[in-house]
Amino acid sequence: MGKITLRQAAAWCGGTVEEKYADVTFLGANNDTRALQPGQLFVALQGVRDGHEFIHNAMANGAAAVLCTRMMGDYPAIYVSNTRLALGEIARRERMRIGMQVVGITGSVGKSTTKEMVAQVLETTFRTAKTPANHNNDIGMPMAILGMPEDTQVAVVEMGMNHFREMAYLSRIARPDLAVILNIGTMHMEFLGSQEGIRKAKMEILEGMAPEGRVVLNGDDALLRSLEEQPAQPVLYYGTDPSLNVYATDVKLGKTVHFTVHDDGGDSFPVRLHVEGAHYVSDALAAATVGLAMGVTPANIRNGLDSFHNMAGRQEVLEVGGITIIKDCYNAGPESMEAALKVLGSKPGRRIAVLGDMLELGACTAAEHYRVGRLAAEKSNLVFSFGPNADRVAAGCLTGGMEGYRSQAFTDKDKLIAALLRTLKPGDVVLVKGSRGMHMEQVVDAILADEKEKEGK
Repeated sequence: MGKITLRQAAAWCGGTVEEKYADVTFLGANNDTRALQPGQLFVALQGVRDGHEFIHNAMANGAAAVLCTRMMGDYPAIYVSNTRLALGEIARRERMRIGMQVVGITGSVGKSTTKEMVAQVLETTFRTAKTPANHNNDIGMPMAILGMPEDTQVAVVEMGMNHFREMAYLSRIARPDLAVILNIGTMHMEFLGSQEGIRKAKMEILEGMAPEGRVVLNGDDALLRSLEEQPAQPVLYYGTDPSLNVYATDVKLGKTVHFTVHDDGGDSFPVRLHVEGAHYVSDALAAATVGLAMGVTPANIRNGLDSFHNMAGRQEVLEVGGITIIKDCYNAGPESMEAALKVLGSKPGRRIAVLGDMLELGACTAAEHYRVGRLAAEKSNLVFSFGPNADRVAAGCLTGGMEGYRSQAFTDKDKLIAALLRTLKPGDVVLVKGSRGMHMEQVVDAILADEKEKEGK
């Protein structure tokens, strides 16, 4: 990351700075005093809590300066009318100053996994930076860009949204040279109204792109295959249809995933992934398509994907006391729930699904929880559901043929944990999944703590 003076940053965002502090420099930015690194710019955001209340702590923790709306003391500061917009503008100008190529990745499901795969592929050929976990919104993404090394050649940027015009804002900051749209699911239906609305919001990623950029789309997704208006930029489609620009054949599933990648130039090469589940094929194809578009050799694409391992909390497999836990607590929607339950269904032993609510589904909430319950009944021996919609999951389980005693609904997580711990025994395989706001990792922590206590006795 390059050092930026307050004078330069103020000019970029239309802010003001006292002359005596104008030559102070900062490296990166943060809005959380607990994670703040010495030398960073502290961004005083106004949300549930007013970030200005934490300026003193930020300076005491080593902040180089503050981005704020009003004077709170004698310290290096850039004064602006809106700190969120100013942060975005500073990040946009820094992205342009570095001159790196940017790969922007969005979609309803699989953004973080694909971001990691793309970065692994591009790291074989370029000096590559990527957005950290959860840094995909209007605060996290600009801070991630400001934290990227000055010699970055390619930045892989995850871009998320749940309202219209949010993606357009992110796109104008990141200015993707290559935009990847993975799928159009049902996440954020509450705010975007329909899958067509979700598609419209995702397509806003094109608004910050240059005409010479390129767009990578999932050709297996009907809503992306049949766009109402074709992008001005060239489009590369990937999927399982041999008519696409990049496609997969010979998919073999197990503890690892194997398939063959073909491109429209007639070349092909094998790929191996150290993960379980057919849904990873699509993510890896997106990464391979990006690699091919950017001139990465097939050998390096293979090596990059071969080195990929799942992020913590994403179908992370833990073994404790003879119990296998599939920890998938990062987030959840109908599509990712279905994929995770299919993985659970492929396992030997007694299969237990512990499912937290899926959030932001709007009018589809009841129907989608019911549908997940039906699928859980097919793939599991026992289902424990948690949250305001747990009863809909349980109702779906009954319709799917599961007897009532094998499906239990809870609105109290402690009671769910107690019932689950009484049930677990060696040989069980437990999937724990739910939206991030349901904090299902607490269930995993409880299982681990209980087994550790047993070992100590």
